[in-house]
Amino acid sequence: MDFKNAEIITAMVTPFDDQGKLDLKRLEVLVNHLLATGTQGILVGGTTGEAPTLTESEKLTLISETVRLVAGKVPIIAGTGSNNTQSTIDFTNRVAEIKGVSAALVVVPYYNKPDQRGMLAHFKTVAAASKLPLFIYNIPSRTGVTMEVATIAELAKEKNIIGLKDCTGNVNLSHIVAQVPADFLVYTGEDADALAAKTIGAKGVISVASHLFGQSMVKMYQAVEQGDYRVAAEAMQQLTPLMETMFSAPSPSPTKAALNHIGISVGGCRLPILNYPADELNTLYNKLKI
Repeated sequence: MDFKNAEIITAMVTPFDDQGKLDLKRLEVLVNHLLATGTQGILVGGTTGEAPTLTESEKLTLISETVRLVAGKVPIIAGTGSNNTQSTIDFTNRVAEIKGVSAALVVVPYYNKPDQRGMLAHFKTVAAASKLPLFIYNIPSRTGVTMEVATIAELAKEKNIIGLKDCTGNVNLSHIVAQVPADFLVYTGEDADALAAKTIGAKGVISVASHLFGQSMVKMYQAVEQGDYRVAAEAMQQLTPLMETMFSAPSPSPTKAALNHIGISVGGCRLPILNYPADELNTLYNKLKI
């Protein structure tokens, strides 16, 4: 499935049961909720999905079941990246065996701290061997290194690299959009930049806030398409404090707490992420207006 109508992609949380195990029944409720509230694509097994705490078996089960539940309604991106090039290739190609996955999200290698030449070699090697098209994931706050605009522009020429999730801000994003091919899919990974990214020519946002506020985000993007920037700005002004609140503790703790509160049970977080403090939950709910 292509990404023509996928402007708001939800970086989905991973539902656990009360014992902390993967819960496929809760996953079904969550997926149905997302599809009903504005989500136009799903990223499964990403940062918000607590991927570092999932086993390979759990990841494959999660991806397979998400594909089954979505049933082709929206594109699905699967997080497959690591700081080991060969392991990334191997896992990406295992995921490629799951019919219905549209692309893989491959993060800039973390901990190893490669330079730009190392990043180019990593992504070109993965792209050449991968049976899925790739999105680059540039998130310096978690990887310890920043992929530069020139590096992204060079990788955007690779046939099997189709897009980018970027968390370096809208100044960088503007330079990226200006230097990559028109059909290269550029998404901001920062909810707070969702409106600005769209107005400078990015495809959209890979979002956490869309778990709760997807419909408002869709209306905001519709206003942009209609040229009604006043309405879009007003929508973003209302969304900004809500988005900030969703990152008031290490993600996805606030998001999971909020979903549980509105009746979409997703369980808690796995260590080293703690559940949202019980004595602060009412403040969270009030700030989110849920």
